[in-house]
Amino acid sequence: MIDANDLKRGVVLEIDGDPWAVIDCAFQTPSARGASTIAKIKVRNLRTGNVLGKSYRGGEMLAEADCEKRPVQLLYRQGDEFVFMDEETYDQFSLDRETLGSAAGFMTDGLKMRSLLHNGEVLSVELPNTVDLEVVETAPAMKGATAQAQLKPATLETGLEISVPPYLTSGERVRVDTRDGRFVERVK
Repeated sequence: MIDANDLKRGVVLEIDGDPWAVIDCAFQTPSARGASTIAKIKVRNLRTGNVLGKSYRGGEMLAEADCEKRPVQLLYRQGDEFVFMDEETYDQFSLDRETLGSAAGFMTDGLKMRSLLHNGEVLSVELPNTVDLEVVETAPAMKGATAQAQLKPATLETGLEISVPPYLTSGERVRVDTRDGRFVERVK
């Protein structure tokens, strides 16, 4: 059980028998005397992908889903299927591009991450905060370009498109933040 005041992004709750991940959380304190804090959350069903908004009073106890996180590695892609291996049991499983959502754009063969299991069923995978990817296509480097708020589009090895500083060229490796798809730095 978890107190509504302790909710944060990434917590998995059990609502009507299904696991729901908290994707956004905001707290409001009413100005009336004696009023308790209200937690307004947005949750996503890990089985169906449905998104729902809910509100809870501070101090209200919520049931956490019985989930397990295990280390996994992406072995290969086969069309729209991504094949993973559990690093503890060596079992293989696959998830499709629709289940992975935007995370699919950051995945390369051999990438290590964690899987989220509920009742023995793999529901999703958690990416590391940053990944290193190669720039396969971008405009040529501009002479005298600095990193001052000028950006140009670049296509990465996974097909993901991000904005990068103008001094980068094709063939270079970049570090990308998987939470918002932002360029972090050039990798040497």
